[in-house]
Amino acid sequence: MTTDRHMTRRELAEAQDAQDVLAPMRARFALPQGVIYLDGNSLGPLPHDLRARVTRTLDEEWGQGLIRSWNDAGWIDLPERIGTRIARLIGAPVQSVLAADSTSINLFKLLSAALALRPERRVIVSERGNFPTDLYMAQGLIAQLDRGHRLVLVDDASEIPAALDGDTAVLMLTHVDYRSGAMHDMGALTRLAHEANALVLWDLAHSAGAVPLDLAGADVDFAVGCGYKYLNGGPGAPAFFHVAPRHADAFVQPLAGWFGHDAPFAFEPEYRPAPGAARYLCGTPPILAMAALDAALTLWDDVDIDAVRAKSLALTGAFIDTVEALCPDAGLTLITPRDPARRGSQVSFHHPQAYAVMQALIARGVIGDFRAPDILRFGFTPLYTRFVDVFDAVSVLAEVLETRSYTHPDFQKRARVT
Repeated sequence: MTTDRHMTRRELAEAQDAQDVLAPMRARFALPQGVIYLDGNSLGPLPHDLRARVTRTLDEEWGQGLIRSWNDAGWIDLPERIGTRIARLIGAPVQSVLAADSTSINLFKLLSAALALRPERRVIVSERGNFPTDLYMAQGLIAQLDRGHRLVLVDDASEIPAALDGDTAVLMLTHVDYRSGAMHDMGALTRLAHEANALVLWDLAHSAGAVPLDLAGADVDFAVGCGYKYLNGGPGAPAFFHVAPRHADAFVQPLAGWFGHDAPFAFEPEYRPAPGAARYLCGTPPILAMAALDAALTLWDDVDIDAVRAKSLALTGAFIDTVEALCPDAGLTLITPRDPARRGSQVSFHHPQAYAVMQALIARGVIGDFRAPDILRFGFTPLYTRFVDVFDAVSVLAEVLETRSYTHPDFQKRARVT
């Protein structure tokens, strides 16, 4: 991989890095030497600010402040404070977003609320390829309600308009597809659902921190998202939810925990929901995890999300172009949309030996991930991914495919987490 043409490609990448307005952000992450990390769409790397904040929370707030830190260190305000930071990133009204629980639990709570707001309707519309936890939570809720609700699944986004009818209560979609990286038109689909008098619940797991969002402008009813992908809050970081203000007081959510009570420390025997979106909180927040996510979100204080989007499209476009230039006839089939307007911040390819190929890449220091049954998935986080990373990663991919090093028995063994 040392021809002049290939060297020119790398030199072009170096020139792009030299002009990158986001380049200084890379120094704020603890990135291992010798690793090209293209899996931030699954787990973001460790920000240096997070390490310092968690240490302070451990040693000072918990170690010295003890229980006093619920007030003195502001632990009690973390769900709202984090929610305010995330609201800015997703274009949502302040106080409509809070950090809590996991994406799955938040989806259960909000989907239950949405169904209760359309009591005469019985259908949830989603995609068969939606992230499984979203479908599982819908199935579990339907079984628990036992009122004749149905989950109607379409196989292609083009089928969604026809699936919306007078019995549709909720349209439940993931904004950016976790396998392909294809991005829905949030505004258009939300309008279609509202025209059918249905509500919309968006999963923003692969959107928040990766693409510009305008939940208020799109008139979104409900949304959920996670804190450990592009928001870099750490493995299993708290998730977040958004409830449009017009819906916030209209329903008592099913997981009526004490932190969703109007006066949790009054210790009343009867549940009295808090006003607004705060009623969608549940139990005591995990303070160490909340502190970590809060610290990670300070990365965004001086970042323009439009600059993030512009670099994301440049990185993903360069990756597609370079793969097609360096890996012709290698068994790769692009499944990510070429149209930038329809693409999130990842690139995915089919390959018949995708799992083994990814293991071979990881062994060579290029970390992406595999999604069943045969998808190589590469995430691009503009805060730390460089253009030279694109070229170097594809160069390693080309060598792995050309030499068929992925056929080594070690790369055929399936781990529990793929």
